[in-house]
Amino acid sequence: MTLDLREINFRTVSDPKGFLEESDHAYAEKIRLAAERILANRSNSPIVLLSGPSGSGKTTTARKIAEELSRRGINTHYVSMDDYFKDITPELTPRTPEGNYDLESPLCLDMELLNRHFTQLNRGERIYVPKYEFSRKMRVQEPSKSIKLSSDEIVIFEGIHALNDAITVQHPEAFKLYISTRSHINFDEVRVFKSTWVRLVRRMVRDHNFRGTDPHSTMAMWANVRRGEKLYISPFSARADFQLDTTFPYELPVFNRTATELFQTIPEGIERYEELRKVLPALQLFGYIDSSLVAPDAMIREFIGQAE
Repeated sequence: MTLDLREINFRTVSDPKGFLEESDHAYAEKIRLAAERILANRSNSPIVLLSGPSGSGKTTTARKIAEELSRRGINTHYVSMDDYFKDITPELTPRTPEGNYDLESPLCLDMELLNRHFTQLNRGERIYVPKYEFSRKMRVQEPSKSIKLSSDEIVIFEGIHALNDAITVQHPEAFKLYISTRSHINFDEVRVFKSTWVRLVRRMVRDHNFRGTDPHSTMAMWANVRRGEKLYISPFSARADFQLDTTFPYELPVFNRTATELFQTIPEGIERYEELRKVLPALQLFGYIDSSLVAPDAMIREFIGQAE
């Protein structure tokens, strides 16, 4: 999908409130369609595998789908596949070509346990979801939750490797959902803002707001994040039964001022600096929308937080 910069800037000035409401409604319609597809597959499997790259809005989208299913009488459990991480050890954890821990690799996940749990859930058996403590980089003894599905329940497993062949080949009956920002922004048929840049902006703002990570550190991590996406996530997007574009036409005007300030603090010479030099002036092409106009339950609140 392609968005038009001229139309975005016109709506930003002429009718920002209506612009936001229209975009949120379009996203809600995508959620409704995803829920319908999940329901249609429920007789095959109660399991939903939700994948997408960093900054796609996976957490909020999973919650929105659960809310839509609840309105249709279906209770939904949510499981983060991060809890299936293996302990990080020098002997077993995969490494990047540079010798650093490759935490983007699917080899960091306990695929054997995941597949066993999928089989048990399909049989109507109870599973005990593990609990991973990132502060200690290890799995702890007590489980995070237990799940046993009744006939009116499903479970969403969300993680960047949810569509990996190590899972989907063994469980083709599960419903597979891929979400990402898939819309570029053009001006007179010239691409001025890539869909991957939208995710970078989201991540920059989110890391600043919620994770205490400075823009320099976020940008330094972005190179490995993008490498992991190309190796371990994007190649499996075609496995999805439904793909959902989470780009909001109004989001860059909302992010604009904060993102510009953050990008301006990043020094020259870091990895992927050439990309940064293109993103920063591209942000200046957009107008500004005050974040107070964003609905409290809008998806991009995942990145900007709630209004004070």
